[in-house]
Amino acid sequence: MDTRAVGAAKLKRLRHSRGLSLADIARALSRLAEELHHPRLPAVASVQRSVARWESAAPTLPDERYQLLLAHLYARTPAGQMSLGTGSDLAELFAALLDLGESETRIATLHTALIRGATNTGGVLSLLTPGVQAGLSTALIDPGRADEETAAGLAAVVDDVNARIGAVPMVRLHVLLAPVVDACRRLLAGTLPDPVAGQMRAVAVAACALAGRLAFEIRDDEACRSLYAAATAHAAHLEDPSRRASVHMSHALVTLYSTPVLADALLLVDQAVRAACSGAGPRVRARAHALQAEVAARAGLERQARAALGLAWYDVGDRVDGDQSGSSFSAGHLQGFEGVCELYVGDPRLAHDRFAAAAGTLVAPREQVQRAIVTTDQALARIRMGDPRSAADLLHECVQAAVTTGGRVPAIRLRRARTELRPWRSENFVAELDDHLMDVLGA
Repeated sequence: MDTRAVGAAKLKRLRHSRGLSLADIARALSRLAEELHHPRLPAVASVQRSVARWESAAPTLPDERYQLLLAHLYARTPAGQMSLGTGSDLAELFAALLDLGESETRIATLHTALIRGATNTGGVLSLLTPGVQAGLSTALIDPGRADEETAAGLAAVVDDVNARIGAVPMVRLHVLLAPVVDACRRLLAGTLPDPVAGQMRAVAVAACALAGRLAFEIRDDEACRSLYAAATAHAAHLEDPSRRASVHMSHALVTLYSTPVLADALLLVDQAVRAACSGAGPRVRARAHALQAEVAARAGLERQARAALGLAWYDVGDRVDGDQSGSSFSAGHLQGFEGVCELYVGDPRLAHDRFAAAAGTLVAPREQVQRAIVTTDQALARIRMGDPRSAADLLHECVQAAVTTGGRVPAIRLRRARTELRPWRSENFVAELDDHLMDVLGA
């Protein structure tokens, strides 16, 4: 059976699992179109024929309008509960559409649209499958009944939210993650079964650290500090040094941009390096040393910055095969850190080339926040090279990237770059940039 036939069979199986005839699903799609204020669909008989073609021996791919309606239909359980995560009917629909020839990019767009809708309608636990939602409800009443499936389901939500950074506004992601943080807090306050306690603690570390980062992005610095403190406390109970190192690194990054005191960030980075060097994977060690290099460079400590960079390059080389840390840190990311070091304690021309190379490798949706940061730094390098007009042209691109990703750090970097353009404030190219900043950022 070819993949298109497999996709057609999945669509038919989904429909049958809901007890829907061809006419039933045609009527359901027509009602959804009206509820969503979409253009009216053709007569039910016509829609029914379209559904039959999707499930036929020579199946066709539903067009984008029908894909969205099908996604809304299968995003809810028969009982009306939102369910968008792994194991849901929606996930099965997406698998069917992929088999029928749809692109992964289009599927990601559909998923993002539904996640946005979930935060509007209050379906903030919709990334949990119905079975995990039921298990979580039971565990919250009696933590002793929590099981590994509940912990794994909560971990999957954290991973899913993390993967949406750059595609979904930070405030919506913060809303989606908040129930997981609260669930971890309540469960860990009780007595969990021994096999589950460690898993739940690991989920709490990941959830609190990510929530701390998101709180920083939406400018809630008090919540940010509280969440990182919780993540650090939970990580102290785990044997895996990668967990501790990752929390310290994430905390150091937000500290670097939320406070003017470099010593605070340096303390956290040093803690991250010690944890990473006590048994973490090479990607985690590379990221820790890279961050150590950036903080040292910003403090004007060239020798220490270059030494840390050397260690980072050593770890990010050919030694990452088999790294089980889950870190996505790559040579592209490291080139961005190397550029920052050249910018502060080296040659801005070399910095510019490093930033350009890094930006060229950061193409995945999850990497768009980092790409926006790197590109803004590239513009700053152009200013220091004596080419402010070209820098302003690049900053126009960065403005749009900052808006698209919703990241706080790209916006901070933009404002710093604009400050360095002050000697040319009477030039038209600076006035045009100011207009653009005011229009979209209110800066």
